[in-house]
Amino acid sequence: MKKFKTLFFTIAIAIVLIPAAASSVLAAPIAAAPALKEKPLAKAAYLMEYSTGTELFAYNPSARLPIASMVKIMTAALSFEHVESGKITLDTMIAVSPRAASMGGSQAFLDANSQYNAADLIKSIIVASANDSCVAMAEEISGSIEGFVDLMNEKARSLGCTDTNFVNCTGLPAPGAYSSARDVAVMTRELIKHPDFFKFSTIWMEDLVHPGGRVTGLTNTNKLVRFYEGCDGGKTGFTSDALFCLSATAKRNGLRLISVIISANDSKVRFAEVSKLLNFGFANYENKVMVLGGQELQQAAPVKNGREDEVKLRAKSELGVFGLRGKAAEDIKIVEEITPLTAPVEEGACAGKIRIVRGGEVIAETDIITASAVGKRGYRDILADIFGEM
Repeated sequence: MKKFKTLFFTIAIAIVLIPAAASSVLAAPIAAAPALKEKPLAKAAYLMEYSTGTELFAYNPSARLPIASMVKIMTAALSFEHVESGKITLDTMIAVSPRAASMGGSQAFLDANSQYNAADLIKSIIVASANDSCVAMAEEISGSIEGFVDLMNEKARSLGCTDTNFVNCTGLPAPGAYSSARDVAVMTRELIKHPDFFKFSTIWMEDLVHPGGRVTGLTNTNKLVRFYEGCDGGKTGFTSDALFCLSATAKRNGLRLISVIISANDSKVRFAEVSKLLNFGFANYENKVMVLGGQELQQAAPVKNGREDEVKLRAKSELGVFGLRGKAAEDIKIVEEITPLTAPVEEGACAGKIRIVRGGEVIAETDIITASAVGKRGYRDILADIFGEM
């Protein structure tokens, strides 16, 4: 129990934009966080709140350990980055080299010298932990496994993962390869920012049809997507060195958590331990939404020289407060600051700010935007007013 680490929150506030949800969430000050009573049945464990990156629980979080196929979290993240950069699409056909097709361990049994679309390769990585698909994507993105591994390590450093070193793109045993529970959570957080991830991570079973018509059945290695409420993604791992590993994410009532277990002695134990951490998080914390994205405001903005005297307004992004359940929104005030406008005004134009304030300090904000366009008054409008008055 001495190694058991419990987080005590300070007054520091973290504000993070989430691309997928277009929201801002801040961490509410927590005087004393609750504690788990049992030590995890693994070498390392970690629990993170997604939107703020707040650490909720840590057990040996920086221990450098082999993580097996959880290495593929970074492989998948870089694959999605490559797609979103426009260099390829999910429909792009990618050649599978003999080297890629010869990979052992978990695989999709790809045909050497054949072509598969990027969607099928990425899907097989996320669902079935396919080593051959990892190598095919690595060679497509960087020209070689070695070049891709350099890219993986560069990305890890940019995310602040100081306890991670990649040697390959698959997680197959290799000297000098390691990561930590905290770094795995950070990398998982990066991966699930890509909205296409959830198109594949929630698949339970699906067939991969090869170019010649042969079929390989893909089954999700993360059993929690079927058996844990709210779980919609994750990545398993196992080797004789790493033992049983899992990083999983789940979302309930607007609160998304990431749970990591490294080196459990049994597959059932890793699923149970990740579930235990998630249960702890959902039972004790909440993400309290204070302002909905797109929410129409009661007050309108005055418009000078416009065909209308005022324009309706909306909140651009969601604002939420993360903290202890029932206490996250304590002492919070919502302040609207609306700016007068001059026509012409475009729909979606900035017309002020909505701020979340605690103790006189602004701790989060989003733009107020116009709900419609307002044209500039012309001579006809002026004449209409004159004749209307007569």
